[in-house]
Amino acid sequence: MPTTATTPNQPLGGNTMPRFAGPGTMMRLPSATSPEGLDAAFIGVPLDIGTSNRPGARFGPRQIRAESALLRPYNMATGAAPFDKLSVADLGDVPINTYSLDKSLAIISAFYDTVLAAGCAPLTLGGDHTIALPILRAVARRHGPVALVHVDAHADVNDDMFGERIAHGTPFRRAVEEGLLACDKVWQIGLRGTGYAADDFDWPREQGFTVVQAHEVWYQSLAPLMAQVRERIGPTHPVYISFDIDGIDPSFAGGTGTPEIGGLTVPQALEIVRGCRGLNVVGADLVEVSPPYDTSGNTALLGANLLYEMLCVLPGVPFR
Repeated sequence: MPTTATTPNQPLGGNTMPRFAGPGTMMRLPSATSPEGLDAAFIGVPLDIGTSNRPGARFGPRQIRAESALLRPYNMATGAAPFDKLSVADLGDVPINTYSLDKSLAIISAFYDTVLAAGCAPLTLGGDHTIALPILRAVARRHGPVALVHVDAHADVNDDMFGERIAHGTPFRRAVEEGLLACDKVWQIGLRGTGYAADDFDWPREQGFTVVQAHEVWYQSLAPLMAQVRERIGPTHPVYISFDIDGIDPSFAGGTGTPEIGGLTVPQALEIVRGCRGLNVVGADLVEVSPPYDTSGNTALLGANLLYEMLCVLPGVPFR
């Protein structure tokens, strides 16, 4: 169970228990069965029945947690010390229905309604990108239409896939249609690859999204871009971060279902997440890690680090 606000939970240290042992939770934090009393929680959504190419993201949460054993509580680069102030735990996995995408969406939204009602910021281990839609439904019910920082190789705004309106390539079109997003405060970063028509990237621009294609920022620091993001969104508007691991070039993160060459680098990924400090981040996800295609574990390790960085930019995290 979570500890009191004066003695927040701490990850189990590597000098207390070897990193290859101990609990299988995110960062070897305590597990919890309720979000009550928590400021933030890691949550797994082991769903990949919305994917269109290589499956396996259902195993993402377990592998990300395993690789997270290497993480330590203090951020040496930014000075963030999230466990000094925030009460954080691992809420385990959402019990999705592996035979029904429609039923799973309702299960996910209901789970996140409970988490958000407790004032707990959810940090999600995916799972394929379909899960962003039910999470955004819950987030918008709590906070209203949210700003979005979306990192991805793909815009995920298809009208349908094989005639289906819900899949991992459609969540942000559905989110627009359902009024879940503040469209003038949506940034899509890292888009690239081939498409079926210009509309693949033009449609989000027509909705007011800012689209930053990967080739526009090759060899560049993304710190200036994130300054623009902070200025546009402002410090008070609720912000959700949705990070598809295929936004990163497959030379760094090949363990994913739909890899695209020419992607972002790992330092650029860190700049994006760290650049969200000062925004009113109310939740985040890291999706599309597919362990069967991640034989080294590097993709899951990157995912674990990015989720930790997302924790570090939540409001209220102290910086030393």
